[in-house]
Amino acid sequence: MAYTALYRKWRPAVFEDVKGQDHIVRTLKNQILSQRIGHAYLFCGTRGTGKTTIAKILARAVNCENPVDGSPCGQCRTCRNIAAGASLNVVEIDAASNNGVDNIREIREQVQYPPTEGRYRVYIIDEVHMLSAGAFNALLKTLEEPPSYVIFILATTEVQKIPVTVLSRCQRYDFKRIAIQTLTDRLRELSLAENISVEDKALTYIAKAADGSMRDALSLLDQCVAFHFGERLTYDHVLDILGAVDTSVFSRMFRAVTENRTTDCIRQLEELILQGRELTQFVLDFTWYMRNLLLTQSADDPEGIVDMSSDNLKLLEEDAKKASGETLMRYIRVFSELSNQIRYAAQKRVLVELAFIKLTRPQMEENYDSILERLNKIEETLEEGIPAVQAAVPQAAAPAAPAAESAPPKQVTLPKAQLEDLQMIRGEWGRIVRSLGGVIRSGFRDTVVEPAGDSCLCVVFSSRDSFDIGRRPTVMGQLEDYVKNTYGKDIYFKARLLGSGERTDTVYVTDEDLKNHIHMDITIEE
Repeated sequence: MAYTALYRKWRPAVFEDVKGQDHIVRTLKNQILSQRIGHAYLFCGTRGTGKTTIAKILARAVNCENPVDGSPCGQCRTCRNIAAGASLNVVEIDAASNNGVDNIREIREQVQYPPTEGRYRVYIIDEVHMLSAGAFNALLKTLEEPPSYVIFILATTEVQKIPVTVLSRCQRYDFKRIAIQTLTDRLRELSLAENISVEDKALTYIAKAADGSMRDALSLLDQCVAFHFGERLTYDHVLDILGAVDTSVFSRMFRAVTENRTTDCIRQLEELILQGRELTQFVLDFTWYMRNLLLTQSADDPEGIVDMSSDNLKLLEEDAKKASGETLMRYIRVFSELSNQIRYAAQKRVLVELAFIKLTRPQMEENYDSILERLNKIEETLEEGIPAVQAAVPQAAAPAAPAAESAPPKQVTLPKAQLEDLQMIRGEWGRIVRSLGGVIRSGFRDTVVEPAGDSCLCVVFSSRDSFDIGRRPTVMGQLEDYVKNTYGKDIYFKARLLGSGERTDTVYVTDEDLKNHIHMDITIEE
């Protein structure tokens, strides 16, 4: 007996077997149960999501002699004839090869005759967007006023190409991409039924590679099982067959990118090519990996969004700390553009290498996000190599005071709790300003943080324009909320403008420091 592909063998025969389209199934079943069946349906959505399958189930259900909860029984003579393709009442048409006016005129002639068995004549027109303009016009009148025993089901992957005049005459149903978990569960269920030994991790990867399509998922599983027939299908087997890359490779590649190790990126890419990995798949998977990094940074509960094991999620969280959100968005943009170019490129390797050079050398690009990343790197360098106070207020920006500059810094004592708050905020000041972004990032660059009492700090501005913006209650409130949420500190912030000739190098100490440095000039602040 000839082998039947999994996606054909396990095509749903009743509504209950359809996965991932509950909103459509429920509506159609209710229409059948209440006898409120429409005369024209438009099923639209990406490939492999169940459009034609549901159309066939609907065609059997409306003609079934003994429907069960809105689904066809599959046992009556009408159901068996339709399933075997022997019924004249259900006609399937491929509009890609039957898209002319004559084909539609033939349908118009056929609909004049009532069904020979059952209650309805059902016409399923697949890829209906391929019909010519003349064919659409010929179909309009029949769609608008069809005989009571005729139902049209139009299916398309490109709904934007359907004329508005046709859309307005149909009940439209949008088919969603099927969730990864739903695909994985279905693959596991069918693997058990087929006695296929397979790892759950392998099924999850196949589900991801299917990109929301049940048909693609079953075809990929079929392909992998055929290659390793008689063996347990493992995650590594699936990666080899699909030309994909393990997640740990993405982590090493990403770390090389963030550390600007261009040569290492090129060498790792060469290793993947020698292993026979498919570059198009690599670009898609690496883009997905960076997307997960961005979600890990942005989402409060990444475990609910990022479908990964706890070990891989931990590694993902570590990698997410190595780049800012703006940098990750630039990386994703570069690789998204690459995924569009690489499909039809003759020199795929060159394009991928060029993309990695762009990531590791942002100075080679002149767009906004590349410049922003270069500024971020400069700020990080300043934070690592220059004390916060000196970095905050450059020497050139401070008012000239020749006589006072030669004097030693003033020493001021503070209660221990106040000093700890001050030191913590000063140590994190550059990071706080960068993380808040917006007006704070641009206006708080040349600022110094000073003590202003118990649980209170003062932001000192050297620029009048920046001070006018920064002292707004909304801006100060945003700063207070960030400090509370990030560091768990309830600190009140206020703002003032740096006075003429005022110095910003005051040294703050605690009472304990007085005992060790009693010889210094100490000013005690109440």
